[in-house]
Amino acid sequence: MGTVEAFKHYVSEVESSENYHRPIAFGIGIRKKREDKTLEVFYPYINYETAYGTAAILQDVTKHRGNKNGFVNLNHKQVKAALLKFQAFRSDGQKHVNIELLDVLTNVYRDVKTYHEVDVIVYYLYDKDLAVESAEEGYFKTQCLSQLKVKPHGINVSGIFGKMNNVAWTNKGPILPVDLAAQKMYWTFKGEELVVSHVDKFPYLVNFHVPEGVRVVSGAKARLGAHLSPGTTIMPAGYVNFNAGTLGNAMIEGRVSAGVVVGEDSDIGGGASIMGTLSGGNKNVISIGKNCLLGANAGTGISLGDGCTVAAGVYLTAASKISLYDADKKPVDIHNKSVEEGLNVVKGLELNGKAYLLYLQDSQSGKIVARPNTKQIELNESLHG
Repeated sequence: MGTVEAFKHYVSEVESSENYHRPIAFGIGIRKKREDKTLEVFYPYINYETAYGTAAILQDVTKHRGNKNGFVNLNHKQVKAALLKFQAFRSDGQKHVNIELLDVLTNVYRDVKTYHEVDVIVYYLYDKDLAVESAEEGYFKTQCLSQLKVKPHGINVSGIFGKMNNVAWTNKGPILPVDLAAQKMYWTFKGEELVVSHVDKFPYLVNFHVPEGVRVVSGAKARLGAHLSPGTTIMPAGYVNFNAGTLGNAMIEGRVSAGVVVGEDSDIGGGASIMGTLSGGNKNVISIGKNCLLGANAGTGISLGDGCTVAAGVYLTAASKISLYDADKKPVDIHNKSVEEGLNVVKGLELNGKAYLLYLQDSQSGKIVARPNTKQIELNESLHG
């Protein structure tokens, strides 16, 4: 296929064939297995609602048809066959990520005889709202999040813990915990050291993918599946779980739990904590708006609208009793109408998502107070550019 026209004609024929369905997303993955257990799958680049021509080629060379989420193996011969279909684009001066990936695979793909069985797969996603059915799908969906193809909650990851295997993540690759002792002896007698960084169903994000413009000061502080937008900094005391993350510049010095979304130009202070969807069975999806600040050791179990500040040491929950005041420190009700002291008390849940509020603790009475927030934070541009 030496011309673009021939390429388009070929793709059109594949797409018009019986039982062909366009996937929402797809990606080539390098998989490591131990017998029947998938230890990890690395998808260098996920195509989401794009590159339909490449999807057609990969489905054609693997003889794949259908419309159900799943994967097929891609052997070395099929990799080379797929690469040949792109001859018309090889010298057009444009960057083609999938062609580059196939090119690299053509040169490095080989049988590896180590602790891991290594092979190549192609995963196809047709319905993003279905629960996770395999480890291969779990790795695909977490990398959709970390490659910023979808925002947190933009793809269904329910069931993921039951499908992904618990793994010891080492400098020699992923190892099943039951095999650690034997592998430790093996590497010792080869004169090398086996070092375990952690044992979990999720690897560290930085070992798979780091979005451009992001700083993660300690690799342990972001799980694969974290969605980190450019301009995000995670300091050593910070942490971002999977299916959680940021939507723009953000300073993370506290904990962003699973399911939590932090808005642009917000600061999660040292020791601060945001209750996630995995925390105590909490079903409420917590979000932090733009230009928000959670002070040191503060926390929230309710969503914050734009421009909110939670003072240091204050923890908000849905059941917290909060006294409302206006800008002149006069008691008001939820509708900002003047009321007598005592009638201005609401539960935290009633303030869920409300914008431009300052939450603090009265130093004399100890009660939590909310009043209009007249000061907006500004992140240090030199840290987030």
